[in-house]
Amino acid sequence: MNGEDLCFAPASVLASAVARRELSPVEIVDTVLSRIDRLEPRLNAFATLTAERARDAARQAEAKVMSGDALGALHGVPVTIKDLTNTAGIPTERGSFTSQGVIPTENAPCVDRLEVAGAISLGKTTTSEHGWKGVSQSPLTGITHNPWAHGMNAGASSAGAGAASAAGYGPLHQGSDGAGSIRMPSHFCGVFGLKPSYGRVPHLPIGNVDQASHVGPMTRTVLDAALMLHAIAGPHPLDHYSLEAPPVDYPALLGQGERLKGARVAFSPDLGHARVDADVADLVAKAVGVFDEFGAEIEETVPAWGPDGPELGGFFWAAHETNFAGHLEEYGDRMDPGLVACIRAGHGHRAEDYIAMRARKLAYVEAIHRFFMEYDFLLTPAVSVAAFPADRLSPADWPQHEWNWLQWAQFSYPFNMSHNPAASVPCGFTPAGLPVGLQIVGRRLDDLGVLQAAAAFETARPWAQRRPQL
Repeated sequence: MNGEDLCFAPASVLASAVARRELSPVEIVDTVLSRIDRLEPRLNAFATLTAERARDAARQAEAKVMSGDALGALHGVPVTIKDLTNTAGIPTERGSFTSQGVIPTENAPCVDRLEVAGAISLGKTTTSEHGWKGVSQSPLTGITHNPWAHGMNAGASSAGAGAASAAGYGPLHQGSDGAGSIRMPSHFCGVFGLKPSYGRVPHLPIGNVDQASHVGPMTRTVLDAALMLHAIAGPHPLDHYSLEAPPVDYPALLGQGERLKGARVAFSPDLGHARVDADVADLVAKAVGVFDEFGAEIEETVPAWGPDGPELGGFFWAAHETNFAGHLEEYGDRMDPGLVACIRAGHGHRAEDYIAMRARKLAYVEAIHRFFMEYDFLLTPAVSVAAFPADRLSPADWPQHEWNWLQWAQFSYPFNMSHNPAASVPCGFTPAGLPVGLQIVGRRLDDLGVLQAAAAFETARPWAQRRPQL
């Protein structure tokens, strides 16, 4: 394969070729780094590129192949790590001057597990400041551009991972999702992203956001996401929220059985309250029709719990951003103005307010799980809008607010609260050539079901052959 084809090749193909000695880890890493050199910093997907570390790791990986050592499932395959995720000896700056120069002393569990599987890290991808917003810009790193349209939003705090995936910076990209930050950049950039059930992938340090932030894969194919999830999932002794069960063999089970035949599938175009741009709504509605072809029983529905989302989402987003209030005195003039406004909005809440709203949240979550007693899957738009200029907090034709960007992201944060697995699957392009994602939500713990549904959709509507012209 030529250089560009290698950069866009799935991890499943690369790992198999490495194991058969048809491709060298050194060749793979050098080719991908060459592409990154050509496209960065114009795309600006990397906060820290660790090219020499990657080359050293590739040489060591090649030596293992040649010596006949046992190889991991991702041996020699490039991966990127989000700059909210701790990496030993490599800066983790969180898109913020408040963390500039911070170098952790240990890896987050997913980083260790990727290394054990043989993956080779290329460095850290960009994030919004402390992951606070759904727009690909931070005071420290500037704008990360959407590969499909320069200057446009690549989406949310895993934006660097989404842009890198779409641009052919290798096949595997680690993201995290506290209110949609895996699914939103996947939607904006036209790639696949899975937010697993909470606790499926352990994470350290545990975030002080009421168990909302999930770690998961962002890839160009569903099989690659299954491979990556299999590598990073499973319990960890230091994450007391991590699920006890070891991961099932997601890759092996991905295509087994006719999971969607006879499945009860709910479709909600707006959750009973959300505004959705017409181009997005049209593409999602057409995508839902594919599930009918699989023999699923589809019912358009308005969940009774849906309209409670905006008040809960806005309250807890502002309340949890007060985690960063201690930075305001020293760094306030160098922080994202929207984050500063959000922190100050959260300061207005009393403990009594928080406890009362948390009671409402728990009832909301229970209602979501009761809903999934009736349905196997829920289909919605992943995001209400296609990519818009990345120097804005909201599209120009939407209401403007000093910090509340959640108004155009009403489909994602409910399932951070409820811990359900949810994925964004590419389902088409707007007339302007911008990607759109279909969200597939499953019952809590049914990560395999969501992957199987996404894989079936991918088979019917393949997307990985589409590449942005960079």
